[in-house]
Amino acid sequence: MKTRNLILLAVLMVFGLASVKAQGNQKYAYVDTDYILQNIPEYGDVQEEINRMSANWQKELKTLRDKLEQMKRDFQTEAVLLSDDMKNKKEAAIAAKEQELTNLQLQYFGPDGELFSKRIELIQPIQEKVYNAITQVAQIKNYSFVFDKSAGAAILYCNDKFDISDEVLDEIGNVMQTVRRQDRRRGGNTPSTSGGSSSGGNKPGGGGVNPGGGKK
Repeated sequence: MKTRNLILLAVLMVFGLASVKAQGNQKYAYVDTDYILQNIPEYGDVQEEINRMSANWQKELKTLRDKLEQMKRDFQTEAVLLSDDMKNKKEAAIAAKEQELTNLQLQYFGPDGELFSKRIELIQPIQEKVYNAITQVAQIKNYSFVFDKSAGAAILYCNDKFDISDEVLDEIGNVMQTVRRQDRRRGGNTPSTSGGSSSGGNKPGGGGVNPGGGKK
């Protein structure tokens, strides 16, 4: 499951654009959660950690898979020389190794495997901070709807002045490290960070998208 969809499940109640239009007396805005996460260094660190673990597990599985293939090749070569009893033992050993490989794949990459659990453990706390920040900004600005531009919703056009992603990042900066506003980028790494929205880098007026209010 994609990270942005995990956030969408926790954060957004997406209404049709026609419904929003019908509520003309209400304010609305949007965020880009891909952009927000990209500018949270801890999220990048978590992704790197998960990728390292995944690579190590893949390497372990490859070693086991190579051993299994070698066992099969050896058996094919030796089969004509083996007694029925030895053949049965070899075949049983191959079947056991195949089962071991299957079990290990499920343990690491299955629906309830270690990779899924690790993603929940490491990413969910960040998602909760993003959700809380979106909620806080929405309440302060009195927004009735907040859409996620990156979540695949059918939003064909977005005016930058309704993008509150930078305001959300500023709010997140109160509880965890974020990239300074003037250093934020869409795509690529941004190493300069700020520990809170009270720091100079996290004050409005920097780069990125143009933060703005809603629409009455």
